[in-house]
Amino acid sequence: MKLNYKRTALIGFAFFGILLLWQVYDSWCPTFLTDIFARRMYHMSSAELKVSDPDKILNVQWLVGIIMACDNLAALILLPIFGNLSDKTRTPIGKRMPYILTGTMVAAIAFPFIPLFFHKNNIAGMVIMMAIVLMFMMMYRNPAVALMPDITPKPLRAKANGIINIMGYFGGAFATVLGIFMKLSDYINVSDEARKLWIIEVPFIIASILMVISAFVLFFTIKENKLAEALKEEMELGESMAAIETPVDDDKPMSSANKRMLLAILGAEFLWFMADNAVGTYIGNYVIYYMKSSSSNTMLLVIIGGVASVIGFATAGSIADRIGRKWTITTGLAITVAAYILMIFAKPTGVVVGKNGEFSFPVLLFAVGAIRGFGMALVHNCSFPMVVELCSSKKIGKFTGYYYAASMSAQTVTPILLGLVLRRTLAWGTLPVYALIMVVLSCTVFTALVKNIKAKKVANVKGLEAIDGD
Repeated sequence: MKLNYKRTALIGFAFFGILLLWQVYDSWCPTFLTDIFARRMYHMSSAELKVSDPDKILNVQWLVGIIMACDNLAALILLPIFGNLSDKTRTPIGKRMPYILTGTMVAAIAFPFIPLFFHKNNIAGMVIMMAIVLMFMMMYRNPAVALMPDITPKPLRAKANGIINIMGYFGGAFATVLGIFMKLSDYINVSDEARKLWIIEVPFIIASILMVISAFVLFFTIKENKLAEALKEEMELGESMAAIETPVDDDKPMSSANKRMLLAILGAEFLWFMADNAVGTYIGNYVIYYMKSSSSNTMLLVIIGGVASVIGFATAGSIADRIGRKWTITTGLAITVAAYILMIFAKPTGVVVGKNGEFSFPVLLFAVGAIRGFGMALVHNCSFPMVVELCSSKKIGKFTGYYYAASMSAQTVTPILLGLVLRRTLAWGTLPVYALIMVVLSCTVFTALVKNIKAKKVANVKGLEAIDGD
């Protein structure tokens, strides 16, 4: 049994497209919504409000949260559906590929229309385009993620998931670089007459093009049906080496021990995504409206966090081999707790450096981004393999749906909840405190309820043989 690094990296092109789109979406859309709601409610742009009455910016965040949460609510419903459907699909190109290709194409076409409608100050068109993109990305996302465990034996999935996530972060990093050179704050902080369309349109167009390319790379290099047949014996061996309390048997109900493990993992996952998505959703507005800094600093923050995440993903599999997946995740959560404690002490510098009166960015937040990125990489790397460890190869899409149901439930609740908290407190400093509370709760649930069961050792082929073709 061996992990084929070349094949795993090629499967990672699916995740490359996912994180590329998600990074552009999360970095730009909440600020689009903030500006457009400010215009509707106060007849002023968010840039004008930032100067004249910054509390009103906080007052619209609950509306931003509702729109962001509605998209996630649709995902909560659709992800398990598409996961279950893809488990039962049989086509000449495989069971996952039809969903990946269809979802990618429609989402890629609709994506550039989001900034176009924003530029035209058309909130209905913008929200409809956001909904279409999210709906078809859900068609794509579950089958794309399920593809790795489809053709990777259970003991190898933590290391394989690290490679998949590293590929995804390359996609996210590319989107972030676009944001540095095409600064959202240069668009938001100027008068309506000075707003140039292509500052906000180009990143979305480039993301769409790269998504399509990544989907075709996946399609032409990964032959699902052929690989499933070739790896049949390895997959069966992997089943016998799984890190679970009781063996999986499709002919019997899920055992009580495995069910407890699944519910505990999903419960803890819900809580850590409550924190993670809260920061992901509001960090752009936090930088622009609280730190009063350039949006390019958000992108630098994401790059630093991404580099730290890549290091985390590269090492998480080896760490899990030594101490087990449970303690790897617990370590990651503890590191993330430390990051949010530091974030509480970050304040606006008050030092003007930008042409639009922007402040310099506090260096402490770059440290926060790096620590948080490394910690959450350990968490994400091991959590998904722990969930699909509890099912057979016939139900990977279904259990991937469970994993995303927990994360999307959190991402549905947390933007609204934090938006209401911000409206109540009128203090951006609430953001790190909220995230800290959720991560502490998650760490408590996970440590107390999840058992540490190490996977049996496998002898990995190394060197050139490990990157051979199939």
